[in-house]
Amino acid sequence: MALASTLANCLSSKNAQYDIIRHPYTLSSMATAEAAHVPGDRLAKTLLLEDESGYVAAVIPSSHHLQMAAICEQTGRKLVLAHEDEVREVFKDCDLGAIPPIAMAYGMQTYVDDSLMKQPDVYFEAGDHQELVHMSVDQFSALMSDATQGHFARRMM
Repeated sequence: MALASTLANCLSSKNAQYDIIRHPYTLSSMATAEAAHVPGDRLAKTLLLEDESGYVAAVIPSSHHLQMAAICEQTGRKLVLAHEDEVREVFKDCDLGAIPPIAMAYGMQTYVDDSLMKQPDVYFEAGDHQELVHMSVDQFSALMSDATQGHFARRMM
């Protein structure tokens, strides 16, 4: 599969410099990090959250857990994880579980954990379970310029 069309358009519009990393098919972010031989701290995982006001996306390292209380406090909302059917509906050009972090291109507020911005480079899903986008943290920061940064993830033990 090629890049998800929404992601491809976003990367093009921002003149982003990136590489595509192919890896064996995986179904979890930590399995993807292992299969692609990339550190889990550098692999962005996107989670779709919702409340009665709509959707938001939280982008965290795959080696971390989302702290719901912290993201709810930062957003001022009572968010819960969205159901799989809703994820499919919002990210129509992506495979389930392979959501790129550019959720603002899909029309929603996006929050990115600041621990990703401390890495030298970042990897993230290209829209399927066999390709990652790889770019410098400077490129990632420019790509995520419309996202809100915060601290709402904790490293898994």
